[in-house]
Amino acid sequence: MYLKNYNKKLSKIEIVGLSVRPNSPSLKPYYERLKKKLSEYGVTLLVEKKSAEILGVEGVDFEEMCKRSDFLISIGGDGTLISLSRRSFPYGKPVLGINAGNLGFLADVTLDEMESFIDKIFEGEYRIDVRMVIDMKMKKDGELKGIIAFNDIVFSRKSMEGMVNVHAFVSSESAYMERKHLNSYYGDGLIVSTPTGSTAYNLSAGGPVVFPLTEAIILTPICPHSLTQRPLVLPVDFEIEFKSDDDVIVVVDGQDIYQMKDFENVKIKIADRGALMIHRIQRNYFDVLKTKLHWGDSW
Repeated sequence: MYLKNYNKKLSKIEIVGLSVRPNSPSLKPYYERLKKKLSEYGVTLLVEKKSAEILGVEGVDFEEMCKRSDFLISIGGDGTLISLSRRSFPYGKPVLGINAGNLGFLADVTLDEMESFIDKIFEGEYRIDVRMVIDMKMKKDGELKGIIAFNDIVFSRKSMEGMVNVHAFVSSESAYMERKHLNSYYGDGLIVSTPTGSTAYNLSAGGPVVFPLTEAIILTPICPHSLTQRPLVLPVDFEIEFKSDDDVIVVVDGQDIYQMKDFENVKIKIADRGALMIHRIQRNYFDVLKTKLHWGDSW
């Protein structure tokens, strides 16, 4: 698969795009610091329009920013980084997350480290990870609507009343399996997570933590009616189809919401390529887990 042995670097750095956390004008000093640091290397900083309005500066259309930029930067929390990664996915540009939030599983460069890490990028001291993303197709009137999910896709009941029944069917060429009923998830819903998203809603629902460069799809029931329902990890070459006669909503990365009954079915599989994320060479995922989840003592 495409997640392994990715050791490419940026071929050039002349233009960088920026997106910041919504409703955060307090981030303007960090924008100015970033712009000043990049200018030392003769790099132009483009700000997408919505962020530019927040910062009170000149902006460009998001599409133009993505097309022209050599890589993209988000300043905010993991939600800001996920949003930028999803929206820019069609353009295949690497994304760097600068953490101005609280948790920061994904955005691992802090505001205080911003300038020093820009120096490291120009010194070649960085790495680009490839993160698996989910490609969801929703069929309606014979047409398919395609949606990319970076963290997870959640099938959930619309209201607090009652439960929902979500039927899952799987198929896989490598397992010589044609469309087969896998399970009927009866309860509050179901989470379909990427390894990157395993530390998000999946973790809260009792799902497994999966190393982010693993190739897997994680199915975690939400408060199932039956105690025998357990999380399931599937290989990435599986395609999963979902159907339901109940009032189910489909939530993508906690950002987009769809009514499942508006579509004939929903199919999920791994996308043909991954999302590119810029990280420190020294970044150790297990150190992140120990810090964020308060795992044990230091040795």
